[in-house]
Amino acid sequence: MPTDTRPGDKVRFTRVTKRFGENTVLDGLDLTVAPGERVTLIGPSGSGKTTILRLLMTLERVTDGVIQVDGEPFSHMPAGAGGKLVPANERYLAPRRRHIGMVFQQFNLFPHMSVLANVMEAPVNVLGLDKDEAAARARELLGLVGLADKADAHPTRLSGGQQQRVAIARALAMRPGILLLDEVTSALDPELVAEVLDVLRDVAGSTDLTMLCVTHEMGFARDVSDRILMFDEGRVLESGPPEKLLDAPDHDRTRTFLGSIR
Repeated sequence: MPTDTRPGDKVRFTRVTKRFGENTVLDGLDLTVAPGERVTLIGPSGSGKTTILRLLMTLERVTDGVIQVDGEPFSHMPAGAGGKLVPANERYLAPRRRHIGMVFQQFNLFPHMSVLANVMEAPVNVLGLDKDEAAARARELLGLVGLADKADAHPTRLSGGQQQRVAIARALAMRPGILLLDEVTSALDPELVAEVLDVLRDVAGSTDLTMLCVTHEMGFARDVSDRILMFDEGRVLESGPPEKLLDAPDHDRTRTFLGSIR
């Protein structure tokens, strides 16, 4: 089992494979993400993009290989002398998972709780923050996403775009070092997409978060990404800065994919 760690990397996948039965979704993936880097993952459905995010959220476990975060093993933990790594248990994962936030396709807000309470919930119950401090943080973040006036509303009274903006504030409330975005506009009506993407542009421009984003919104990817990776059949087909990969890709498969979504 590889044990190489590089403190300069925020995230490092070393020969990571993920299988579901006979289906190989990720095939020996090597991937590094630098601190503060914004990386967008594109490619057809089933190419492994969302699986990368789910592995980082520990919603899935690797089949082979190792994931490291902040220079330390993440998918695995040291056991015994000699630096041997074994699959991480929940006790090892719990404090490390707190530094990773994720915004899903579905909003998953608590409908019986106010917007403010939704954003406060994890900082109070997971981080142990005082309720006054958590409330102040939540109000600040609701201001950031343009919903300061909706703190006392319930999610059912909000539009889909507003609910997704609350979900972004909720993820940021944990003060993560890494923010994962999984097709965050795919469940929205087209006229609501722009408001969510504008908020995420503001987040990218005003924080030093490391961001991994799965999206089919190429305009957004161009605006916020330092690097775009094209996935196909569980592997990185090519990568590069937005202006190179989107405007002059090297591979026919990338050109075909980009043509299909424009």
